[in-house]
Amino acid sequence: MRKLIKEKDPLEVVGCARGHSREELIHNLPRHCNFYPALIQQINKIPEVILRNSGTLIAKKINRMMREISKETYRAIQFTRTEINNRGVLFGIVSLKHKVMDRVLGYFHKRWPDCIVCLYNEHNHKTSTMDEGGKIREIDSPLKTVVEEVSKNHPLIPYFDDIQFSGEQIFETLYNSQFISERENQPYYKKMIPDKCFELPGMRGGVEKRFRNKRISDFI
Repeated sequence: MRKLIKEKDPLEVVGCARGHSREELIHNLPRHCNFYPALIQQINKIPEVILRNSGTLIAKKINRMMREISKETYRAIQFTRTEINNRGVLFGIVSLKHKVMDRVLGYFHKRWPDCIVCLYNEHNHKTSTMDEGGKIREIDSPLKTVVEEVSKNHPLIPYFDDIQFSGEQIFETLYNSQFISERENQPYYKKMIPDKCFELPGMRGGVEKRFRNKRISDFI
C-alpha cells in the first residue's frame, strides 16, 4: 500500500513559515478588542509570505494583535489565583479585554474536569462559567453571587471538602521553599514575572511581590 504523506505548507518547506497562516489570522483576529471587519479584507489581499514575516506595516499590526491575544490568554492562565469550595466550584478573578474567556475557562476545565469553573472578568464586570460538560454561560452578576447560586444545585463533595485551599496559601508555601539563598535569582524572577503582571487581579498584593522585593540577605 502506498504510504500517505501529509502535504506540507509550501512556505514551511522554503523556510518562510515563521508567523501565522492566513487561516489562523482570519479565525483568531476577531478575538481582539480592536478588531474591525475591514481587517479580513486586508488580510485576503496580502501575500501570505508577507503576512507571516510582517513584511508591511499592516502585516506588523496584524501580527502584533495576534501576540496581544496570546499574551493576555497566557498571563490569565499563568497568574490567575483560584479557590475551590466543597461543592466542586472552582472560582477566581481575571481581567480580559480580548475575547479569550473561553480559552481561559477551557484551561481550568481541562485541569479540573469534575468542577464547575467560575471566572469574574473585571474588564466587563461579568462572570463566566463552564460546567462539567464544557458548556459556557456569561452572567451579568458578581462572582460571589454566581458561585453561591451554582453551589446550591450541587451536593457537598467530601473529596473537595478535604482539599480546601486558597491560591495565596499555595504560593506562600511555594516561594518559601524556592526563595532560599542558594536558589536566589532575582533577574530571572523579574524576567518571568514582569512589573506589568502585578496589575493582574491574582497578583495585586500577592506573595510574589513581597518575595520579589526581598534581598538575598533576607533569606540568610
